[in-house]
Amino acid sequence: MADNEDNSESGIDYDKEMVGTIEVPERDRLDLERLTAWFEANVQGFAGPISYSKFKGGQSNPTYRIDTPGRSYVLRRQPFGKLLPSAHAVDREYAAMHALGPTGFPVPKTYGLCEDTDVIGSKFFVMGLADGRSLWSGALPGIEPDERRAIYNAMIDTMADLHLKDPVEIGLGEYGKPTDYCARQIARWSKQYKLSETEHMPHMERLIEWLPETIPPQHESSVVHGDYRLDNLIFEKDRPQVLAVLDWELSTLGDPIADFSYLMLNWHNPSDGRAGLLGLHLEELGIPTQDEAVERYVARTGYPVPPMDWYFAYNLFRLAGIMQGIKKRVIDGTASSAHAKQMSERVGPLAERAHQFALAAGMPA
Repeated sequence: MADNEDNSESGIDYDKEMVGTIEVPERDRLDLERLTAWFEANVQGFAGPISYSKFKGGQSNPTYRIDTPGRSYVLRRQPFGKLLPSAHAVDREYAAMHALGPTGFPVPKTYGLCEDTDVIGSKFFVMGLADGRSLWSGALPGIEPDERRAIYNAMIDTMADLHLKDPVEIGLGEYGKPTDYCARQIARWSKQYKLSETEHMPHMERLIEWLPETIPPQHESSVVHGDYRLDNLIFEKDRPQVLAVLDWELSTLGDPIADFSYLMLNWHNPSDGRAGLLGLHLEELGIPTQDEAVERYVARTGYPVPPMDWYFAYNLFRLAGIMQGIKKRVIDGTASSAHAKQMSERVGPLAERAHQFALAAGMPA
């Protein structure tokens, strides 16, 4: 299977207002007769009829809840309409979960992948509905400090466990190129940014020049998630344990420190109702500090974590490139989420923050 730099999707669900579903909009409707026939032929234990609704978020790969009398499923598909080259690779997302599930790593159960676009108009896959807690705010309101700490520790431990999986042993040896991850990501998102560029942004141009020249050495290689954060996890209802890690469309083989530093960005992101922690009294809340989080990750993996300013600049640049793809889809009229326009306005601020971290990492002013 080809590398994610050639096949990943081009939009992170950064708004994540996916609690609950809505009636499926007309433009997102599926052919239920054909879909039912596919379920009958491919999903063991399926028994219709199907009813369905659409999750509120999921603006990169539209996501549906599929209900039957006996079981509920989740269907994720590529967006309809014109896509950027190699974007929205639902087949890769499926492959990652399908390989990780048998190892005991917490992912939804996979039921089937359909690459025949004649069924519903795009590629799609079907997975189980993870019945647990979705936690959207980094402050974890309404939860006691001891449980908050346990939730954060579980999140860090689960990421560490992913990074310790041997890709060859679990059948993902060909999932990507194991070396030069950051160089390939920078090249990919620079290209995607240019393909979807709508205005000139000096900060992005400077980062496109500077980042490839200053990449830290990659000491390890592992499966990397690419979008690992609190609101991409489902937790058990009755204990602080990860039930399922979601949204694998940016996964590949690569540098675990780049992946881990993306999670650590939340300690620098404003506390605005999402996963950001900046400005919160962490000790009072029971949430680990960044240093404590790094110490826990290092203790579990043995991987050295260097100063992360460069990685923060890199990850914010990558996010800006992804958001630019959303912005272009808004202009083209193919963005799936009602929140896409708001999302598209984040390109400039993300590029500016990336530039600030790059200066802290040594980029000449």
